[in-house]
Amino acid sequence: MPFYHSLGSIPHKRHTAFRKPNGDLYYEQLFGTEGFHGMSSLLYHVHRPTMIRSVGKAIDVAPIAAIQKNISPMMLAGFDIPAVDDFLEARTVMLFNNDLNIALAAPRKSLSSYFYKNADADEVLFIHKGSGTLRTFLGNLTFSYGDYLVVPRGMIYQIEFDTEDNRLLIVESFSPVVTPKRYRNNFGQMLEHSPFCERDLRRPEKLETHDERGSFIIKIRKENVLHEVEYASHPFDVIGWDGYNYPYAFSIHDFEPITGRVHQPPPVHQTFEAHNFVICSFCPRLYDYHPQAIPAPYNHSNIDSDEVLYYVDGDFMSRNHVDKGYISLHPGGIPHGPHPGATERSIGQKETGELAVMIDTFRPLKVTQAAVNIADNSYITSWLDK
Repeated sequence: MPFYHSLGSIPHKRHTAFRKPNGDLYYEQLFGTEGFHGMSSLLYHVHRPTMIRSVGKAIDVAPIAAIQKNISPMMLAGFDIPAVDDFLEARTVMLFNNDLNIALAAPRKSLSSYFYKNADADEVLFIHKGSGTLRTFLGNLTFSYGDYLVVPRGMIYQIEFDTEDNRLLIVESFSPVVTPKRYRNNFGQMLEHSPFCERDLRRPEKLETHDERGSFIIKIRKENVLHEVEYASHPFDVIGWDGYNYPYAFSIHDFEPITGRVHQPPPVHQTFEAHNFVICSFCPRLYDYHPQAIPAPYNHSNIDSDEVLYYVDGDFMSRNHVDKGYISLHPGGIPHGPHPGATERSIGQKETGELAVMIDTFRPLKVTQAAVNIADNSYITSWLDK
């Protein structure tokens, strides 16, 4: 994150003695990525954060490609994936490459019997259905429909859901997820033409500090293997911290669309970026106001990128049949555009209520069997004149 935050108690100077009321030391930890170069925070623990009791079983969770090299447009019925009790077992990777995994999840139960750390990837959890609290060792974030939860790699967390009816779109990024560079000045501050600003980003609050010894399981994902590690102290024992590396929430409903006299290209919807991919938010907005404007998107060639669109809510004007939770994949190498009749229907319309998340990748995506299982096989021919 490009701005400073602090919670709890911290000493006046870093790397100096910070003592408990009984005179013992709190234990300082630098929590950062990219060596000592990337975003970081300084944490102060009640107990040493290094007290491993044992390392247990390991499970291979690497996604497997059913289609290695794909050029077929696809439409996936995302809500067809089954609900599963466990938060991690609920994650179902649909598409992936060396830069990211795109997964769906319908977890019924809160993650409360163990803790989780993704040491491979930053996570973006988009909340399509459900509400609750993301509990982390840097504080808690409440969430609800339409929230992006951005969780840096290495974050120890649990997640509590208010009900059993939850649907999530999950992006795991193997590089840091940041706000678009073109919307930030040299100091990292969001610029005036940005479609959102720091005021819209919700930072952690209600820091939990547990002074507990015992047996605590953290499931750690590293190199596509899920390890079960037992620690001798509660992971949420941070008394205070400060810095730039922490989880945050951003609601898609706070994204302010950029519009124009004629149709604006997809980059105006960009919300986050990482190495070799971007995430965009399509939100309710006024349509183009040139008297002869065509609001429907023009046909365009996907030569350098695969385009994934996750449909959240509203009327998707450029498609003849989509429903909530559907995912379209338009692979690089061939053009795509509105369905027959969509362009004509759009003329004269003044606004759209659509809500969608788009992920553009700049390397081809592989398709898993789970995606094939929920694919509409007729989608590939749906642009033919009837």
